[in-house]
Amino acid sequence: MLKRSCPILIAAFAISPAAAHVSLETKQATVGASYKAVFTVPHGCAGSPTVKIRVQIPEGVIAVKPMPKAGWNVDVVEGKYAGEYDYHGNKLSSGVKEVMWSGGKLPDKNYDEFVMHTVLTGSLKPNTTLYFPVVQECETGVSRWIEIPAEGAGGHSHEGKSPAPGVKLLPKP
Repeated sequence: MLKRSCPILIAAFAISPAAAHVSLETKQATVGASYKAVFTVPHGCAGSPTVKIRVQIPEGVIAVKPMPKAGWNVDVVEGKYAGEYDYHGNKLSSGVKEVMWSGGKLPDKNYDEFVMHTVLTGSLKPNTTLYFPVVQECETGVSRWIEIPAEGAGGHSHEGKSPAPGVKLLPKP
């Protein structure tokens, strides 16, 4: 059974030009709910191994908890939010603004995931796309996955060379 499914898995992990960037595994999430953000890293920088991933946390995303990763250090940068958010009856005015995994080494030929748990506040606008800019640092070179389409340019626009990973926000049921 395993031998028969391998070609399918290989095809699923094949890198096409549209998927050759850091992206989010789950493409949709509900406003006002928790969201497990899984950032997929399909390659290094022009053949060089990835040694650091930095993810910028957009406004309206709170209670960020990065998942530890064997062989990597995880650090956060905290700061003030633009406003206050209600979180289980408490008012939050500051929290994680950036998550960084470093100290590991992801060879260019391998694929990996970097994970964090978040809460998407009710202040976020449904039927829009929320972007998480990512900087991928390699032994040689840097890839900045930070391009965010202009408002009104559509959801997951991958027309740019370095699109930021995005998640489509769904209204509360």
